[in-house]
Amino acid sequence: MSPLTGLVIGKFLPPHAGHLYLIARARQQAAQLSVVIFSKAAEPIPGALRLSWLRELLPGCLVYHVAREHPVDYADPDAWRFWVAAIREVLPSDPELVFSSEPYGDELARRLGARHVIVDPERRHVPVSATQIRRDPTAYWKFLPVPVREYYESRPLFAAPPET
Repeated sequence: MSPLTGLVIGKFLPPHAGHLYLIARARQQAAQLSVVIFSKAAEPIPGALRLSWLRELLPGCLVYHVAREHPVDYADPDAWRFWVAAIREVLPSDPELVFSSEPYGDELARRLGARHVIVDPERRHVPVSATQIRRDPTAYWKFLPVPVREYYESRPLFAAPPET
């Protein structure tokens, strides 16, 4: 049997410890792990920057960037076809495993002919979301990897939390 291939997708807006936990769990089960970052032009952190962070944070992973201005609608079969085609444009082959903490993982895996592996959907191991971080980075500072912290520290009028 060949080593398993895996896939993690996301906006990583910004990447945080929860994403890194998901990816670490995926790496335990997949010999080759692909990570696909999705971005749109209007997002508050440029996709190219997030891509560079992920490549720095994930040595040994294949990290791909899909920049598309198409809506995400889990109830729309056309949107599913669009996004699955976009994933297939960048991946060398369909993965055998799809890792996520999200309900969409079942359908994405099915459409890619893969098995879905759900990882910490209740976010017990790393209780944070990127939405929370964007709202108040200092409140979730401990969940931010160094390159993301440096980004926030370089922002005008940003005050990093005191060291504890």
